Amino acid sequence: MTNNFNFQDKTWREIEEAAGSNAVVILPVGSTEAHGPHLPLSTDVIISVEMARRAAQQLTERGITTLVLPPISYSVTDFSHDFPGTISIRRSTAVALVCDICLALIGQGFHTICLANSHLEPEHIAALNEAANRVERDTGCRPLVPDKRRGRWAYTLTEEFRRGACHAGCYETSLVLAAQPELVHDDIRRELPPLEINLAEKIKQGVDNFKEAGGEQAYFGDPAAGTPEEGEATYQALANMLVTSILEKLELNP
Repeated sequence: MTNNFNFQDKTWREIEEAAGSNAVVILPVGSTEAHGPHLPLSTDVIISVEMARRAAQQLTERGITTLVLPPISYSVTDFSHDFPGTISIRRSTAVALVCDICLALIGQGFHTICLANSHLEPEHIAALNEAANRVERDTGCRPLVPDKRRGRWAYTLTEEFRRGACHAGCYETSLVLAAQPELVHDDIRRELPPLEINLAEKIKQGVDNFKEAGGEQAYFGDPAAGTPEEGEATYQALANMLVTSILEKLELNP
């Protein structure tokens, strides 16, 4: 049985004790947005929570008390704004939300905060980094914002991810299959043809929504190729990204 890492399941006394022991806090960050006709709107949240949970397990096994906060489920999601179900918030709102959460944690004595983010819209990631900058300016303590797009981490992920065709494709489908397979519409995803469009490159070219990029059904990549086994391997890489980033901040050997 795995440990219960959920911050919200603790009492205030348990949180006080954790803060006094220099516990690590992981904040999962996702979105509520369209992920093809086969994956739930909560796909990014599912992935962020699962990678955070697995990282917490690894850190705890190393003797480092770790707590996982309730996830942020709303973010800047303008690329899919014209798909029903997508809920986007303003960048200023996203920045303020992350700042306020981190400032509250630091005020209670938590100084190692790591964001586990699975939503890759550039404006959203910019908001997370802006929030980290503000928190550091105000407190001297900078929350970690590991970015899986960076070469150091990207090379550990799948080929589809590195090709940039990874929104609700094989990469994310595999991750949801490994974590919550009951939420995947398997009959639909097996009939979806591959859509080998490099979304990252389209964004660089100035495209600002999925449909303009060629994703008429809000997916890119190959959903039908997804497997739970690939998802398990990917979670291992994502958890390792978080664990390594945290250990480096703590000046411990990864």
